[in-house]
Amino acid sequence: MMQHYEMTNLGLLHHFLGMGVVQTDRHIFIHQKKYAMKLLEKFEMKDCKSVAIPLVVNEKLCKEDGSEAANESEYRQIVGSLLYLTTTRPDVMFASSLLARFMHNPTKKHMGTAKRVLRYIQGTLDFGIEFVKGKQLL
Repeated sequence: MMQHYEMTNLGLLHHFLGMGVVQTDRHIFIHQKKYAMKLLEKFEMKDCKSVAIPLVVNEKLCKEDGSEAANESEYRQIVGSLLYLTTTRPDVMFASSLLARFMHNPTKKHMGTAKRVLRYIQGTLDFGIEFVKGKQLL
């Protein structure tokens, strides 16, 4: 292809569309650590205490839960950012899509749950997706 078109070999891919890429002979690891750190900074959660799971077990979120209204703009920014993070973080997919159900008229309880997911992100910054050579995808 280099004979037919003018191109330059820049070596292995390290970053693509905000995602970090680590390549070896045996695997490719894709992550969004830098984006997740910027996300925590943006919402002033950089130094927060992390949690082990993104959602509280047995907690049900509903449209009207009796708490007062939260800042809708900030809530939408958090949820939208979390949805973008699911590109390399399938572990937050369920929580993000659950929070997305309450984009209109979010309450303080919804905002607290969104911030809990950010606390989970704080403890799992190094997570991503690994593709191992020769391993069958399910």
